[in-house]
Amino acid sequence: MDGLSEDLITGLARIRWLFVIARNSTFIYRDRAVDVSQVSRELGVRYVLEGSVRRDGDRLRISAQLVDAITGAHHWAERYDRQIGDMFVVQDEITRSVAAAIEPHLLAAEGIRTLSRSADDLGAWELVARAQTCFWRLTREDCAAAVEPLKRAVEAYPEYAPARGLLAFCQVFATHMGWIDRERGLMPGREQAIRAIALDDRHPWGHIALAYWAMMERRTDEAIATFRRAVSLNPNSAAAHSHLSRGFAFAGRDREAIEHGEEAIRLSPLDPEMALFLGAIAVAHYAAGRYAETIECSLEAQRLRPGFQGSRRLLCASLAQAGRVDEARSLLTIIRREQPQLSLSWIRANVPYQTPQLMEHFLEGFQKAGLGED
Repeated sequence: MDGLSEDLITGLARIRWLFVIARNSTFIYRDRAVDVSQVSRELGVRYVLEGSVRRDGDRLRISAQLVDAITGAHHWAERYDRQIGDMFVVQDEITRSVAAAIEPHLLAAEGIRTLSRSADDLGAWELVARAQTCFWRLTREDCAAAVEPLKRAVEAYPEYAPARGLLAFCQVFATHMGWIDRERGLMPGREQAIRAIALDDRHPWGHIALAYWAMMERRTDEAIATFRRAVSLNPNSAAAHSHLSRGFAFAGRDREAIEHGEEAIRLSPLDPEMALFLGAIAVAHYAAGRYAETIECSLEAQRLRPGFQGSRRLLCASLAQAGRVDEARSLLTIIRREQPQLSLSWIRANVPYQTPQLMEHFLEGFQKAGLGED
């Protein structure tokens, strides 16, 4: 299965912040009895992806695990059982699944490693990892906590594209959630995204942030094209597929939105951004008038990330549209405690439905829930 090792290296190499070394140290077969700590010392790596391939008749069992080569801790493990058929199809499927799952788990591991250290002692990548760990919680406070190390990284390492790309995304996302106003979020976010792309146009984060800005400004074609660019740079990125899903959903293209949202979930079923994946699918269902499905996705997103304000707003509108007006009104009271400026006028200016018809459909739900113009 040397071909699987080579495909994994190719897939992992698409993750721009990840440094991948030689084949025999990237996918280690168990029958070679390799000592992981020895590999770490000899090759200077922090994490080792090891695995095994077993065959029984026409069935394959492929196991993989991500190991911290310094501490021996296991950060991720998965097993794949497949029928032997077209081996290229099997290899492609396993490669995509492994590469997609490893990225968020590595980010989480790196972020957790930084928590015991002062921000003054952290390098550029460590500051980004800490910020990502905060952002994933999707609350106002955690988003602000993510911005702080990113600004520090941008000041100390002005040529480091990932810091600028993630900072841009956090600023635009915070505007969409209603945590900061447009002047503080959109144009500064756009400037950081453009600079991130100029520094490294093959890193998806800058493109995702710029696409999000374009979506907030209702530049629909530009937004979708730029989200597509992020996916093309790393087709194994569950996050990139999810953001493209969001672009399609707010444009009312529900079939394409759900397709990419489900692809994100398939690629990374335990992703810390799962609430965002579900949130985009929920927007697609709402746009198509499928309120029961919207409620189901939104409730699960809220269970995972109770502070996810966009998902909570969508749940309120869909409850009202489904005739559950009392529940919608109660939820609206809770939402306005977090976001007292929420009004129909605020929604028109800040929720990025891309057509007047889609916007009126969303406003209709809030009107039924009792929200006024001011």
